[in-house]
Amino acid sequence: MSEQGFGPLAELALDMRWSWNHSTDEVWRKLDPDLWALTHNPWIVLQTVSRDQIERVLADPVFRKEVDGFVEASRQAANAPAWFQQNHAGAPLTCAAYFSMEFMLSEALPIYSGGLGNVAGDQLKAASDLGVPVVGVGLLYQQGYFRQMIDKDGAQQALYPYNDPGQLPISPLRQPNGEWLRLEIALPGYSVWLRAWQVQVGRVKLYLLDSNDAANIPSYRATTSELYGGGPELRLKQELLLGIGGWRLLRALGIQPEVCHLNEGHAAFAVLERARNFMEETGQPFEVALAATRVGNLFTTHTAVAAGFDRFAPALIEQYLSRYSEQKLGIPIHDLLALGRQNPGDPSEPFNMAYLAIRGSGQVNGVSRLHGKVSRSLFLPLFPRWPEDEVPVGHVTNGVHMPTWDSAGADALWTQSCGKGRWRGMTENLDCDVRGIADAQLWQFRATARQSLVEYARERLSRQLAASGASAEEVEAAKGLFDPNALTLGFARRFATYKRPNLLLHDRQRLLRILTNPERPVQLILAGKAHPADQAGQALIREWIQFIRQPETRAHAIFLSDYDMLLTEELVQGVDVWINTPRRPWEACGTSGMKVLVNGGINLSELDGWWAEAYTPEVGWALGDGQEHGEDPAWDAAEANTLYDLLEREVIPEFYTRDQSGIPVAWVRRMRESMAQLTPRFSAGRAVREYAERHYLPAASVYRERAANKGAVAGEVVDWQHAVDRHWGSLRFGDLRVETSADHHEFEVEIFFNDLDPNAARVELYADGIDGGEPVRVEMTGAGGSNYRGTVSASRPAADYTARVIPQRPGVAVPLESARILWQR
Repeated sequence: MSEQGFGPLAELALDMRWSWNHSTDEVWRKLDPDLWALTHNPWIVLQTVSRDQIERVLADPVFRKEVDGFVEASRQAANAPAWFQQNHAGAPLTCAAYFSMEFMLSEALPIYSGGLGNVAGDQLKAASDLGVPVVGVGLLYQQGYFRQMIDKDGAQQALYPYNDPGQLPISPLRQPNGEWLRLEIALPGYSVWLRAWQVQVGRVKLYLLDSNDAANIPSYRATTSELYGGGPELRLKQELLLGIGGWRLLRALGIQPEVCHLNEGHAAFAVLERARNFMEETGQPFEVALAATRVGNLFTTHTAVAAGFDRFAPALIEQYLSRYSEQKLGIPIHDLLALGRQNPGDPSEPFNMAYLAIRGSGQVNGVSRLHGKVSRSLFLPLFPRWPEDEVPVGHVTNGVHMPTWDSAGADALWTQSCGKGRWRGMTENLDCDVRGIADAQLWQFRATARQSLVEYARERLSRQLAASGASAEEVEAAKGLFDPNALTLGFARRFATYKRPNLLLHDRQRLLRILTNPERPVQLILAGKAHPADQAGQALIREWIQFIRQPETRAHAIFLSDYDMLLTEELVQGVDVWINTPRRPWEACGTSGMKVLVNGGINLSELDGWWAEAYTPEVGWALGDGQEHGEDPAWDAAEANTLYDLLEREVIPEFYTRDQSGIPVAWVRRMRESMAQLTPRFSAGRAVREYAERHYLPAASVYRERAANKGAVAGEVVDWQHAVDRHWGSLRFGDLRVETSADHHEFEVEIFFNDLDPNAARVELYADGIDGGEPVRVEMTGAGGSNYRGTVSASRPAADYTARVIPQRPGVAVPLESARILWQR
């Protein structure tokens, strides 16, 4: 067959824009309807069907014209000015490199585990829609994350199918002469060769590295074999390949990002390689190179507990990084270890990847408002004597890529109301448009979605039972389970104890009564994996399987195994209520509940992560009191009872209370408000615009300034830091005087700078915020000699205010780049 015919199909199949733009679905369905229905992977369809079949289909002039039209439309979409080009033409940002351990783009490319990959994949897609100049950097895993099977005893079995690169929608990265682009990374005693691959994600490229190269010894070939598998040494090697190898790949491609976005601490070694590269180009020492490049680095943390950060034994870091540190960075290994320690002088303290990321970045953010607060608490030890509210961690709340997760029906509904450009940054008033949809149309839309989910669940469950060795009768019975008109609850996520997936099982008889009420039936669909090493999580799955397999439960609750992206899509498009029960504040953000918004589903969730900032009474239901209660079993029991109460007294009655037309008016009102208010706020489009404007663009400007003239400004910053460190100990407070009038307090304080340049510091009055409000910071000005004066409102007692001195220099982030502070006591 001529390449002329095959080429356009290959171009379409290798651009993963098809994972959210479904205009080409019919092309693949026509080539092989059964294979397409099973895989939803155009590249597999194209690789599997015969050349004869492709030629037959392409011989149809109408079909061929459609294919050519799709190719042309795709090329035009990739080149057309989008939100970024329209709003930030001529900006200093030409490229932001987005490093992540995993990317969830499609089930066709299974190199993800869960939430972290979900965020990464959705943000790449949104960057494509918005035209934000981003490239992704990750690893290609031979096995990816495990596949799950539930056996006859209700136990999870982990399977590891091989990712055949020839069946994945990826292309080898080649040199101009056609040679495969390969990188050599030195590890102790041996070098590892990395192969490079490219994934086209609309107008964005994702680059992947893998170690399965014939030139490697077997143990090194297996380095990228499995996502989150193996022990600490394998994890360290993977993170070295991601960070150091990933940055070298960009340089080999001639890509020079102003911004490096670290999606979690796994990628923090990119900080070191970026500085090393700057050293090589400018001749500057490591300290100056780090000062120049760190302002162009952004660290996003997704971890809500200190134990969640990757930490490595000092001996392991020494084994793998001593040569790199001394020969490439020009610093002793002790200095490199110090970058990953709270106490640099403690030789026994492990090396913390999050600490390295913080010390190598100019900006740090959590992934929800509450998680920003939690992260400030977690990182407080790195900023001794600073108030927790001033620990330099902000937040950008995650969002999901709505075109990926909406159903065909939802897409039609939103297009009717808001137009095709609604998620591309062009339309901000989506709520007004959605509020105009009639009750009857909204309710019919939901009924159709529920029907589709029930049909999918029946088919998937019957296949699942057959695979686990169930009887023919059980397999057949599964094909008739569930009622398309019954209230359908969804609960699907990773099974980990902090997510409390078994809160609903606290009182099994009460749950059974809720599910089996003949007047107001309720059905429950569950899904989720537990990490193969997490025995407690696996035990929680077994408890649910045992409950579901009771004869009286079987018709009302099902567990769908092998929770993956395809199953997620079906669930979030069809469920009426999405339930989430994490132990606050351990859910950094959570994105599963965001996916139901666009589809008219309603959330019933703990006030944690994103729901803590999204919830109002008219858009859903909330669990908890907005406080932290630790692992208190009594509180868990109380929340379980609250959950039952909400279902029995509010959720179920509202769903089944209908008007004369059979429409649950109050339910539809709540559904409409959820769609209108929350869908735009929690879209990946909003999150990526926020990253671009609040982080990428400012970081690109500061980086260009610091890096100019071979890092001249960075050298000045380092000299300033040294002077501050050298002389800070000589700084002293003298007398403090306060005069209070009817409406203000006037403070006057003596400061003895001694050897410190007064221009290198800022004198302030500080007071803690009230009831979660912002702290008060008022600069004090020189009043002659060593005196400084400042005036504040008398609405608060004078005793609330304390004078302090902090470092100050234009363009320097304090306390991120200098954490000195002196309080008047």
